[in-house]
Amino acid sequence: MLSVDERAAIPAWVEPRISRIGKTDLVIGTPSFNNASTIGYVAAVAATGARKHFPSFEVVLVNADGGSTDGTQDVFCGSEAPPGIERVAFSYRGIPGKGSALKAIFEIAAKLDARACVVLDSDLRSVKPEWVQKLAGPIFAGFDFVSPCYIRHKHDGTITNNICYPLTRALYGAKIRQPIGGDFGVSRHLVHTYLGKDVWATDVARFGVDIFMTTTAIAESGRIAQAALGRKVHDAKDPAGELGPMFSQVVSTLFDMMIRYEYVWNTPELNRTAEIPGPETVGYYGGDGNGDVSVGGSGDVDGNGDRGNEPDPVPIDVPRLIASFRNGVREHREVLSLALGKRAPVIETIASGTSDAGLGLSCEEWALVVYDFAAAYRRNVGRRRLLIEALVPLYNGKVASFVSKAKEMSSRQAEELVEEQCRAFEESKPYLRDLWK
Repeated sequence: MLSVDERAAIPAWVEPRISRIGKTDLVIGTPSFNNASTIGYVAAVAATGARKHFPSFEVVLVNADGGSTDGTQDVFCGSEAPPGIERVAFSYRGIPGKGSALKAIFEIAAKLDARACVVLDSDLRSVKPEWVQKLAGPIFAGFDFVSPCYIRHKHDGTITNNICYPLTRALYGAKIRQPIGGDFGVSRHLVHTYLGKDVWATDVARFGVDIFMTTTAIAESGRIAQAALGRKVHDAKDPAGELGPMFSQVVSTLFDMMIRYEYVWNTPELNRTAEIPGPETVGYYGGDGNGDVSVGGSGDVDGNGDRGNEPDPVPIDVPRLIASFRNGVREHREVLSLALGKRAPVIETIASGTSDAGLGLSCEEWALVVYDFAAAYRRNVGRRRLLIEALVPLYNGKVASFVSKAKEMSSRQAEELVEEQCRAFEESKPYLRDLWK
């Protein structure tokens, strides 16, 4: 068993409660911060799903809270639950952020020797009892990691669509459509693997945790499935104004993982995409991964067999994105020159364009930009923060370009633009290899 010490994310007073419970089959965790309006529903649905689909299993619901002031923990503990399901709620210790909350949930799963750990976002309004089955079922069947696959609006998940999915797919040769999805399943083995990593004082303790978990699962396990969960209705954010810190933390972690797992993606005999890109689709649970479900995010089938309409729209402030792109290129000229070298003037020319409709970065140019920044991040340890700050406005320019191209498209049609971006990353991988040398 783990001991409670200064590095533990669970407070000391929780230890006796966990000791009384002893062992369990399934832990379902919900990280939270001021989610009183939604967490009761999430907890009730999770409990219903666990009892319906795993009636003979011992189940513990865990709420790792970031110090909410709206009564989130009280709502969680007061939510409806079938008899025999334990609930534990507490404020985690450590760096404020989702990663610290997940570390606390993993610590409890390890202490309880849980066979599977499922995590659900606490702001969900579309969670269904079947989600528990789809996320935990593959774990009980022998997988180590279950990644979610949602139906999402074309403007939702811009960090996923424009950098995390294309880069992860190009590097590691696996089509994991939502590598930073908030809902997932993890095995006992992988829980201990995560806890054993010396990363919990980094951006992994914040929004970097999702890409850390997915990449670690790819590199150190490979036993991965995807769960077709259907629609994800949650508190989506406008990338023009709310995703800057998240982008910085996710991309910093993404680049750190590139460095850590260079032996996986940059070793030809170990890498499926070493010479000719040919990424493999990771199998779907709750859907076959073909046709509408595989658009991961944006098709017409919700993963539960129901036909649906266009996902709820996500507002996006394109003029603000364009202004950020133009101003950022001027402000970060020196750092852009450091990262991009002779191609920096190309970006300046794009940013100085007069037509907003055509403004932004092409798929090919964006792939080269990300590879340039990844290599510069590796070389310039002392300037990593500045490099990530300079990449944010370029990302905003890329999102503006995507929105412009997808203006008249449905979310399903816009998925082809995401595929185009992925192919650009795959085809440019030799460029990254040369930079990395």
